[in-house]
Amino acid sequence: MDKFKLRRYMDANPDAKLRDLVMKLLYDEIVGLHIPPGTKLNVNQLAASLGISRTPVAEAISNLADIGFVISRPGQSGSFVLDLSLNDMINLYKVRNAIESEAAALCAHHADESVVRELSLLADAFRDSVIRRDIRGMKDTDMPFHRLIVDACGNPYIVQTYEQILPKLIMYQSSMLEFVGQQGNEGNPWLPSVKFNHISVVSAIRMRMPELARKSMAEHVDTSLNFTSLSGNGMDPFQALRAARS
Repeated sequence: MDKFKLRRYMDANPDAKLRDLVMKLLYDEIVGLHIPPGTKLNVNQLAASLGISRTPVAEAISNLADIGFVISRPGQSGSFVLDLSLNDMINLYKVRNAIESEAAALCAHHADESVVRELSLLADAFRDSVIRRDIRGMKDTDMPFHRLIVDACGNPYIVQTYEQILPKLIMYQSSMLEFVGQQGNEGNPWLPSVKFNHISVVSAIRMRMPELARKSMAEHVDTSLNFTSLSGNGMDPFQALRAARS
């Protein structure tokens, strides 16, 4: 853990409680996969690396457990970062599909030209990043594209609902982009669709065709799930990713 990053959080939020800042730091590290899923969180080690006492770290971990990002395991002591799994991703993406497909349809009604231009730029940049296997570029253009569609849909309840699943969605998206970046995935039959799905969605929005936008987004979410499903060479791709990291 980066004690200098914690210091920046403290400088930016001088009135915040230390436990809340440690929670934010851990949360950001978990969602960004800088602390890999399944990692055991050692309170003493974290406190030492941050240069603080154990108490705010323990409280931060407890608060992360309350919102589902830290779990306990039967028969094992300690706290662990939430694991990712294909079955969990399937359930999450069913909800994602419903939200983002409707948002895309509404966006075709409501989005102004500046939003359409920004979506087009993000879609082109994402395609180019996939072709280059540029994981950083993909991360910088993928979720901003999806988030902009939701934010521009004109329905605040869709935005609020999306906020609830967004952190876990980012975790799965980050993992999926690692699969895209792996050189062994050239033969994945869903890779060509991954490259161009964003462009299809923004084209439908630009043409003001809500049902086509809905269909294009639904196909995109399904393609992302199908691509990930085939990225584990016969096993759960997230188990394969954990094995590669260990």
